[in-house]
Amino acid sequence: MEVKRSLQALGNKQCDGTVMRDGEDQNIPSKMIPSANFTMVTEFLLLGFSNLQEKQLILFPLFLCLYLLILSGNITTVTAIRLEHRLHTPMYYFLSVLSISETCYTFDILPKMLLNLLSVLRTISFVGCAIQMFFFVGFAVNNCLLLMVMGYDRYVAICHPLRYPILMSWRVCGQLTVSCGIAGVIIALIMINMVFSLPFCNSNKVNHYFCDISPVIRLACTDSETREFVNFICGVLVLVVPFSFICISYLYIVRTILKIPSTEGKKKAFSTCASHLTVVLIHYGCASFIYLRPTARYISDKDLLVTLTYTILTPLLNPIVYSLRNKDVQVAIRKVLGRKFC
Repeated sequence: MEVKRSLQALGNKQCDGTVMRDGEDQNIPSKMIPSANFTMVTEFLLLGFSNLQEKQLILFPLFLCLYLLILSGNITTVTAIRLEHRLHTPMYYFLSVLSISETCYTFDILPKMLLNLLSVLRTISFVGCAIQMFFFVGFAVNNCLLLMVMGYDRYVAICHPLRYPILMSWRVCGQLTVSCGIAGVIIALIMINMVFSLPFCNSNKVNHYFCDISPVIRLACTDSETREFVNFICGVLVLVVPFSFICISYLYIVRTILKIPSTEGKKKAFSTCASHLTVVLIHYGCASFIYLRPTARYISDKDLLVTLTYTILTPLLNPIVYSLRNKDVQVAIRKVLGRKFC
């Protein structure tokens, strides 16, 4: 009888023919559903900034202030563009769409991160993780494509000014905006299906402050090299292709600007492009560092810092950069703020 009980106890510790090591993943605060072949994970633990326990009380007010600045800056920019008739042009239309998209993008990530900074139990359900990843990927792709469309808008405005009203009509602007949104949804659905069709067992610790693709894939029980390759290909399509298109557009823009005879005209043309180019370099540079490299070289501390750049800094810089370098936006924002104070 004793031998029989020992064999039963050993069988309970097995998961698909594998015996769990003593002390391994036994303190994970997650719910597990026993299956025929493995123990299925039903919720994930977001480690985030758990290694900075003493500094989390400092990080919370810092990130909260940054989040409030992002919300106020983007909402003010959208309101100013909406109310100021002089800003009813394709360039500012795309800027307002980008501001709305980045506001939704940060709303998907930052509130949960702020809550986890004050929580001891930093769990997120399996379905909640999938939903967060879907909106994160969808809005991230949408932002990348909108930056490409804004580069195309600058190219047409400077290189083909006479054809600008036709090439960038309001109908074309609407079609480009819808296309960016649809592309974001399609790629998000592909990534969600690819990631969450994997079996997750034993470990549920996501080494990130939100459900990003690579940290979740690394928890799968099976070989995920194919998924990682698909993730890399999607990164190339979303980052390299639009960035290459933007670079080619700016080569034509610079060549056209250099042909302008007046110095004043050159300065004005460069100033309209400098804001967009600044946001593009920061956004694509940091995102490429994360998604265009082998997963085996994943370095958590550096990744958290770089991810903070394009999840917090870029949405914060977008309204600041455009307002500081554009007098029309500054005048419109003053009008909006003046009306609010009055």
